[in-house]
Amino acid sequence: MTEPDWDNVPLVAGSGGVLTEELRTSHSGRKALMLTRQGNPSEFLSLAETMDIDAVEIISQKGRSNPRLHFGRGRLEAIRDELRMAPESHPWFGIDLILVNANLTPRQLVNLTDLLQCETWDRVRLLLELFTQHASSVEARNQVRIARLNADRNILRELVNRETTGERLGFGAGGRTGWNIALSALSRELKTLKNRQKRYGKAIKERQRQRKDSGAKTVGLAGYTNAGKSSLFAALCGKPVLVEDRYFSTLETTVGRMQFSPRILLVDTIGFIDEIPSDLLDAFSATLQESIDCDLLLLLLDASDSIPELIRKFETSRRELFDRTDHDLEPYDLQVVLTKSDSCSEEHLKEVQSALRLFSVEDAVVTSSSSSDGIDVLRSEILTRLHGPPIEMQITHSSMTNARPLAAIESQIRRMAMVQEREVNEQGLRMIAWIDPIDWFRLQESLGSRVSVIIKNSQSE
Repeated sequence: MTEPDWDNVPLVAGSGGVLTEELRTSHSGRKALMLTRQGNPSEFLSLAETMDIDAVEIISQKGRSNPRLHFGRGRLEAIRDELRMAPESHPWFGIDLILVNANLTPRQLVNLTDLLQCETWDRVRLLLELFTQHASSVEARNQVRIARLNADRNILRELVNRETTGERLGFGAGGRTGWNIALSALSRELKTLKNRQKRYGKAIKERQRQRKDSGAKTVGLAGYTNAGKSSLFAALCGKPVLVEDRYFSTLETTVGRMQFSPRILLVDTIGFIDEIPSDLLDAFSATLQESIDCDLLLLLLDASDSIPELIRKFETSRRELFDRTDHDLEPYDLQVVLTKSDSCSEEHLKEVQSALRLFSVEDAVVTSSSSSDGIDVLRSEILTRLHGPPIEMQITHSSMTNARPLAAIESQIRRMAMVQEREVNEQGLRMIAWIDPIDWFRLQESLGSRVSVIIKNSQSE
């Protein structure tokens, strides 16, 4: 069997597991040329800036898309020639990367790379490189590796088709090209990684089962990338997490207990983004599912976005949630949260809330993690959604010798409920607390007549 001639292997965009002329682990400081056909490239540009890639110029071309190259051949050849001949004084001097604001087919990506003779990334390849840089845990790296190998396999298949079209390789057509060998090795690695991911998914389901058996309630944080999920997570539970103003700073699941509430767990995970292929997010299915399979789902929106941008992100997030949920989300299960309210005016907030009412969102909670505005309101809303309204109870003194002291009873209540208010009075102890109905029933069973609900006379108020 002939060894593959690696010296003649053409560039494959993104170098995701496939040999290129130079394997890069960091792309900071690279100069790139951005090509776009339609739509607003600002988000794609922000993704590049997150990786510290300098997009020197944005070239736009309108008209019908070329099925082979996505852009017109003449325009691409002119770009290639100018890149080749650019002197040091030219703004394009030193550009070694082409960014295409589109989800290209494998055929288009390979053809563009060949024609431009420069490493070329489409939207998917840029996201894969971004994921690779931000993946820190073993599970996240495994998921990113699966996503990259899936993308590489499509590219390799296109290269194999090129090599074999119109030819019969080897004696009696029994030979194999170097691409075939690479494709087989890639498929074997992909199978191993997917088996590992299945075990990871089973471990997640087991953790979810244990939480449910322990009586814990879970609250998932979902939304567009950079919507402020990690910041809100830290504000609600006080657990330090990576909080950065950049896309996809979180790729793995983080679980923490909500402050002052012993049995409510918050789950923070990867964000959504528009025009991302479903098979790319499928690599993160186990991570996403842990956040979605919960008792209450918080859908976060950046209130500082413009109205059209906010609506676009809202529809993208909602579409991803419904596509990945086995059952329709009832209104009670979903709570919309507006974040970063400190970055916009009151007038803009009112416009955002009016726009959301067109989508039947009437009860969005406005918050700011940096100033803590609305955090207590959101915490109260979470508790009410999960346990119902708070209960005002009276625990009375007992004259019996072996009766439990009030301090021990209060400690028991604080372990199973979130106490909003307490007051020592002549009868004993008055408390207002959110408590799960099952725990409330158990408390009544254990204390008997010593605990009672205070029913206010609405006519006297």
